[in-house]
Amino acid sequence: MLKPFFTLILLFSLQMASAQFPGGGGFGGGGSRDRNSQMPGMNPKPTEMLDEPARGNSRVSGNVVDSVSAKAVEYANVTLFDKKTNKMIDGAVADEKGKFVIKNLAAGDYKISVTFLGYKTATKDVTLAKKGAGSDVNIGDLALPQDIRLLNEVRVTGVASLIEEKVDRLVYNAEKDFTSKGGDAADVMRKVPMLSVDLDGNVSLRGSQNVRVLINNKPSTIVASSVADALKQIPADMIKTVEVITSPSAKYDAEGSAGIINIVTKKNTLQGLTLNVESSVGNRGSNLNLNGNYRRGNMGMSLGGFGRFNYNIIGKSETIQTAKLASGGAFITNQNSDSRNAGNFGNYNLGWDWDISKTSSVTASVRYGARNQLTVQDLSTRLNNNGVPLRSTLRHVDSKDLSGTWDVNVDYTKQLGKPQQEFSISTQFSRNNRNNNFLANLLDATNNTINSRERNDNLSYNQESTLQLDYQTPIGKRQLIEFGGKGIMRQISSDYQYLMAAGENGTFVINPNRPANVFDYNQNVVGSYFSYTLSTKSKYSVKVGARYEYTTISANFRTDKQVDIPDYGNLVPSINISKNLSGNLTLKAAYNRRLQRPSIQFLNPNLNAANPQSITFGNPNLAPELTDNFEVSVSKYLKTTYLNLTMFVRHTGNAIEAVRTTDDQGVIATTYQNIGQQDAYGVNLFGNVTIARVWQLGGGIDGFYAVLNGFANGQQLSNAGVVTNYRFFSNVTLGKGWGLQGFGFMRSGQVQLQGTQGGFGVYSLGVKRDFKNKKGSVGFGVENFFSESFKVRNSLDNANFTQNSTQFLFNRGVKMTFSYRIGKMSFEDTGRKKKKSVSNDDQKSEGGGTTEQGGGGRPAAGPR
Repeated sequence: MLKPFFTLILLFSLQMASAQFPGGGGFGGGGSRDRNSQMPGMNPKPTEMLDEPARGNSRVSGNVVDSVSAKAVEYANVTLFDKKTNKMIDGAVADEKGKFVIKNLAAGDYKISVTFLGYKTATKDVTLAKKGAGSDVNIGDLALPQDIRLLNEVRVTGVASLIEEKVDRLVYNAEKDFTSKGGDAADVMRKVPMLSVDLDGNVSLRGSQNVRVLINNKPSTIVASSVADALKQIPADMIKTVEVITSPSAKYDAEGSAGIINIVTKKNTLQGLTLNVESSVGNRGSNLNLNGNYRRGNMGMSLGGFGRFNYNIIGKSETIQTAKLASGGAFITNQNSDSRNAGNFGNYNLGWDWDISKTSSVTASVRYGARNQLTVQDLSTRLNNNGVPLRSTLRHVDSKDLSGTWDVNVDYTKQLGKPQQEFSISTQFSRNNRNNNFLANLLDATNNTINSRERNDNLSYNQESTLQLDYQTPIGKRQLIEFGGKGIMRQISSDYQYLMAAGENGTFVINPNRPANVFDYNQNVVGSYFSYTLSTKSKYSVKVGARYEYTTISANFRTDKQVDIPDYGNLVPSINISKNLSGNLTLKAAYNRRLQRPSIQFLNPNLNAANPQSITFGNPNLAPELTDNFEVSVSKYLKTTYLNLTMFVRHTGNAIEAVRTTDDQGVIATTYQNIGQQDAYGVNLFGNVTIARVWQLGGGIDGFYAVLNGFANGQQLSNAGVVTNYRFFSNVTLGKGWGLQGFGFMRSGQVQLQGTQGGFGVYSLGVKRDFKNKKGSVGFGVENFFSESFKVRNSLDNANFTQNSTQFLFNRGVKMTFSYRIGKMSFEDTGRKKKKSVSNDDQKSEGGGTTEQGGGGRPAAGPR
């Protein structure tokens, strides 16, 4: 199965060998514009990379407007050429008002070229005179004439692109999607191609749970503990983009075997003072989001707060499990549960940034996230041994899962002598404190009086301290090298105990029949990397690199023993190759090795017995997983249609799998072991088409064949099957500020080592009306409105037991949304540089779900 991938990579290498490799000069050319960015609607022709031009203290500015309506053209691409040599000197991107500024120019004669999709190219000559204080030239309005041919294909003021395809990642522009307003990050991720979010908020990529989620390129201990919990703390309204990186370069941490997901929140780089207010009210949840920004000159501050309240979250389930006894009989357990969930989530942040000079900057931020999840469950159990009824029980369980997370970051970036030559220092401190407890009352089934009470207390924390150094420099016209080092110090602790009510007054005392201890787990990771990038005249792009990480671990139970976990080192190579062909066709091939360290959710030895017939506990002796990823893709722009096809192979060894056993009382115990091998062979197909200039249809299908093998408890375990996912997205611009969006998704059953997880479908519809001044909007949305609930059927099966369960989910929802921006911002180019930050993408965490996907929208075409 791997042969086609090696063959394709070999063909790329042979063509590379025959290509002409230019030398000399600098990589990219300087300027205020980030060369890696791609703005919606742009499709500029490639420009040859040149030596760094002479610099001065002059500048040129202007406004880009539509030649017919005289309205501003947002995000137009502005390029400055030397008039004599026709060489590119610098460039910029117009802001939302069509304004642009290009600074630090030497005196001379230049030509300005402005391009944007749907318009013809406009040019204007400009002369910067030699003056002691520099020349400041404002060319005024530069009118772009409409290109009638292109306008027949794409309406410039119509539907904005929802998806961008970049060299090493796919970008979903969440700010263009208003059906998710009033929701959280999980609602956004459901619409991102290749991602999956199950009904509990757990995320996976191409069917793998081993993903690393970053927030603004930064990790957080709340993400390390539970991705699902972290997503509930991020309001959908504040998400700008979601980046999916399936083949990370060596610069990224080695962990995250399926890939990396980076959530980029909205930021403000304009001058002035604003306050954004966003809120929603619905039958299942409400939220309020306030964010203020102030920027003057080279310094800016932001302060924000978000609160979300969930209510009316109802659940039901039915379970039948049969334990096969050694005597040949069967122990049958029938369970029915009704649950009510409520919770509140908060996210509060303070940010500060300072451009010390044109070449250096510092940023700092403090974030606090709070999560309070409350669950009440009534659980009835009927036990049967070989057809003889034993007893019936009724259990009332109150669960509290409370946590608070602090993230503190300080980062410094220094631009050096050449464009794209820079050095950065990034630091981070992150700590998550968690209190996960339950109180269970065992009731008399006839009169509901309390017979006994049991309590489980589990206090834990997860702390990380990180220092990271990075350096990059261009070599020649088309080459770039990057290298750096990183150290992560982690301290994890779990204090757990079981208590039972004793005596007439019901005082809680330690339960001697349940485990109680304090587990300490310290992990230190030291890593270094080297990466090399080459871009050729023949439109090849190659990025190769390697990263080495060494991990040391010390772990112990305070009242018992020390856990002997050996240190280990890992070398993880990566290679990414792309080729731009004629006819807007792009080919890509990639290989990378990744690893996945277990997080506290897999290590925590606390016994969760909220349901005494189905208990769960972690395994402190888990080792990391190792994964090899291969992929090839082809993408094509055809008039108003965009299509992308990706084929991938993923092999995971030493896989962490859930292992289940049963006893003669029918109790199923679940823990985790490194017993498995996982192989996946799959295809992702997605795209979109624009109809009648105002209607965008998008969607896709994903499928892969999963093969799972493992050996546990003296048994050889295996399972295999096909998993498919379907998604659909529609976006209609109705004019006068009105918009309509719809989304639908369907997922087939998922293959597990000891069973299957049932499929499901979700859908939503939303309408939005922008205010005339463009400062706000109101909206209305509905979700899963055709039925009150739907069912998800799961099954487990091995030589010792079978379990079949049905989960009833009540996800019908309706909501109203409102947003408004107070204040006014103005554009002023202060030469702000892209900030660096810590990115710990290395732990296997709770929250890898299935393969739910969605989204649509044509990717913005970037530089070729």
